[in-house]
Amino acid sequence: MKQVFKFGAVVGTLVALWIGLLLSPDLPQSFSLILPFLPVYALVALGCYGLGMVGYGLMVFPTCPHESILLQKDIDEAKAFLKEKGVDVAYQ
Repeated sequence: MKQVFKFGAVVGTLVALWIGLLLSPDLPQSFSLILPFLPVYALVALGCYGLGMVGYGLMVFPTCPHESILLQKDIDEAKAFLKEKGVDVAYQ
């Protein structure tokens, strides 16, 4: 539950800072054009970061040949067990 409060504190601080900047009267014109859309930019950046992390995780996904052999052994055992019980699991 502590993580929720930390996250809420960070988000609350960022929102308060953003509203404070929006209400500031002495901002340059270039900031006043970008500032209202800052949360949208942040969400897009967060989405891009998330997609990048998923893509990186898929690129470096480890292969486990030993685990593959064990899984195939378990499958063969399950097929033999089901065959004893009279269940046909052969591919057609």
